[in-house]
Amino acid sequence: MIVRQAHVFREKQGIDLKTEHCVEAIDPAAKIVEGRTHEGKKFQMPYDKLLLATGSSAIVPGLPGFDLPGVMPLKTLEHGRRIKHFIRDQHVKKTVIIGMGYIALEMCEALHARNIAVEMIKPRPNFLPWMNEKLAGMIQKEIEAHAITLHLGREVKQIEKSKEGLRVICPNLELEAQMVLVAMGVTPNSQLAEEAGLELGPNKAIAVDRGLLTSSPDIYAAGDCADAFHVVTGQRTWIPLALRANRAGWAAADNVTGKETTLEGVAGTAVFKVLGLEVSRTGLSMTEAEKYGFNPMEIMIESRTRAHRHPGSSFIGVQMVGDRKSGRLIGAQMVGKEGAAHRINAVAVALHAGMSVEAFSQMDLSYAPPFGPTWDPLLTAANQLLKSM
Repeated sequence: MIVRQAHVFREKQGIDLKTEHCVEAIDPAAKIVEGRTHEGKKFQMPYDKLLLATGSSAIVPGLPGFDLPGVMPLKTLEHGRRIKHFIRDQHVKKTVIIGMGYIALEMCEALHARNIAVEMIKPRPNFLPWMNEKLAGMIQKEIEAHAITLHLGREVKQIEKSKEGLRVICPNLELEAQMVLVAMGVTPNSQLAEEAGLELGPNKAIAVDRGLLTSSPDIYAAGDCADAFHVVTGQRTWIPLALRANRAGWAAADNVTGKETTLEGVAGTAVFKVLGLEVSRTGLSMTEAEKYGFNPMEIMIESRTRAHRHPGSSFIGVQMVGDRKSGRLIGAQMVGKEGAAHRINAVAVALHAGMSVEAFSQMDLSYAPPFGPTWDPLLTAANQLLKSM
């Protein structure tokens, strides 16, 4: 997780890396950042160009008990260390996870692998509301088959100490556990930018152009703190994923040092594993497509991950979304025991290229019995979608 240690920046690359320095304000007019060291000593630092890469923070509600020992978010490496130490030192046998997003589901699997009982809870009534209902049902069934309990439509009011360790209290429901993980998503760290008068975009992320420049000359922003343009809608969006953060950092560095670089945008391509399933998505869901003014049509097909009767073949579900008006391919989702994670990349490429459903249905995808049927599940889905549009 530690890609590069502090001394490497200083000794091998000649970068004046200052740790334990907290920036508290930016003065764009004077081109100065101000802050304090860990000892409380004030400092000022002038800049010619400034890059904000402040990332995002885990959402932790200000409700009673969320500051108790054993109630922890998972966002940073230090959070991970704290969780591992707490599990070991407190001999954790049961955990409640608040939230059911990517991180929550991955933690569900990790805890289950350690023989720790898990209950998950969320305020909304739908499991994975962004996902096709049938595909989401497959994932929910897989989770519940591993004796993991899901509590949907339950709003946490507070957490308190109990005989067992901790008690999560909701209306008409109380859950006991030794540890509570807060996995309710993240929010961009944009307060410094906002106080400096920089323009903000969706979810209060820092608004940047395609060259990562903010609304203030000579100030750039990259990573989870900044927004992006969606390749399907062309509009600003905030999708905090690793590849975009890394790519934006490189592009911002190019621009800061005088090499003009722009980024096309993001398709929201994401993949995660939960127990025995691979789950992937790219582009827009039906709800998102309707929100952005498309006239969407979706198809959901069931196929196999390998050729008929080939050993190891298993089920794979594919949902695909197209726009009736333009014929354009605008999104896809996949769930399966294998093949879903990498297949989704073909759709992501098609979205970046602005391909139609018909053009995608004619793509010459690879075939061999150990890796898929003659008609790849994506081609089958595209053909079925084309018939319905």
